[in-house]
Amino acid sequence: MPTAAHVLLYAAIALLVLYRVVYRQVRGTLLDRKSLVTLPLVLVAVGGYLTLQALPGTSAGELGLLAVDLVVLAGLGVLRSTTTTLTERDGTTFQKGSAITIGLWALTVAVRLGLVALGTALGVAGPLTSASIALTLGVSIAVQNATTYLRVQRRGLPLADRRPTALSR
Repeated sequence: MPTAAHVLLYAAIALLVLYRVVYRQVRGTLLDRKSLVTLPLVLVAVGGYLTLQALPGTSAGELGLLAVDLVVLAGLGVLRSTTTTLTERDGTTFQKGSAITIGLWALTVAVRLGLVALGTALGVAGPLTSASIALTLGVSIAVQNATTYLRVQRRGLPLADRRPTALSR
């Protein structure tokens, strides 16, 4: 059973993902290397830590459920990327999601909840199932961003570094 601290962490992760990813994709956002790497890296790191904490005593069924979860959510990450438009703006790439992107985000959440329900029905859901939420979302976003990066590169679009410029003398 997740502790109150875990519930607060999951709520914070959900709000962060909703704003930093879903809302910004629908509204449209300028891309740079930092924006493509930072959030998925943080989610995978936090999720990996929580997942490792939940591993002792985990059943093979729950590990299998996690593997399916990671593969399916990664696939949805690829699909979400392909539903965004990429254009050049202000020296970098502008990404804007579509109604299909929103639908795929809803499907991502539904799949995650469905797999938890399936695991519960099969009697294999345990601490790992809830502890791995940040990991699975992080992997899904990382795959989406990697796919977007490849699309940017293939189209020859610019991608700003957004590094601070040296101060003038």
